Amino acid sequence: MLSLESLAALAHAHAKDLSAGVREFTLKGHSFAGSTRPHLMGVVNLSPDSWYRESVVLSTASAVERVRKLRTEGAHLIDLGAESSLAHADRVDAEAQKRILLPVLRELAAEGHLFSVETYQTATARACLEAGAAVLNLTGTRPSEEIYRMAEDHAAGIILCYVQGPNVREVGDFVRSPDHAATLRDYFQREIDRAVSAGVKAIWIDPGLGFYYRNLQDSADRIRYQAETFLNTFRLRTLGWPVCHALPHAFEFFGEEVRTAESLFAVLAILGKTDLLRTHEIAKVRAVARTLAVLS
Repeated sequence: MLSLESLAALAHAHAKDLSAGVREFTLKGHSFAGSTRPHLMGVVNLSPDSWYRESVVLSTASAVERVRKLRTEGAHLIDLGAESSLAHADRVDAEAQKRILLPVLRELAAEGHLFSVETYQTATARACLEAGAAVLNLTGTRPSEEIYRMAEDHAAGIILCYVQGPNVREVGDFVRSPDHAATLRDYFQREIDRAVSAGVKAIWIDPGLGFYYRNLQDSADRIRYQAETFLNTFRLRTLGWPVCHALPHAFEFFGEEVRTAESLFAVLAILGKTDLLRTHEIAKVRAVARTLAVLS
């Protein structure tokens, strides 16, 4: 699947989509413009169940330290999460999420850091927007009109995730379609229309490559699907909004070098014209992005 011949065939088959442009916008004084793409989203996991140990923090003080480190390394946006997406992880209700997330937001938002909050809970979304979050990373299917209106009321952005299930914690087997990019495009078009109708003015779309579907646990099948989706990203940009990808890991192949895996997947994502890279490894992925910019 990954060869010069296959890349040439993909580009030829969808040549009209290669030059698609996407919206630019500003959130809390931070510009997301084409001249600085791809943008980088750092990760702060406030759940002890998250497997990427380097991103896990267990106190507000540790979270503050990691946020400042990620910004120094080049993160444009910091994604906070209080519940792991792992299938066996504990569920964290909205009240518990607020207790975990709000102290971090209240301490750091005033410093000018730009935060997204990963949630599918309406109450969590509302409280975090009021505390200074600039983006809602929505990991549930068909977010409510209320969430869209809240984002508009706070001049916030949203990340729309594709999830086959009610939310990221309730997924089963993944159903593939003959042309998955076309399926994604149809889904996102419907959700974009709903969000724009509610007044949302800053949107990213996320195909949801990091979720734990039962039948995608075989490493080879999973990374083939992920690579295919990365390389077809430019087709999603025809919707007129930027695309966000969470970079995966492939632990089975990388083993003790798993912290370098996101650098590999960043190459595929950038080749596919991804606009926002969600990564636990800001410094490594920033180096990849800068190198590819020189070569482009």
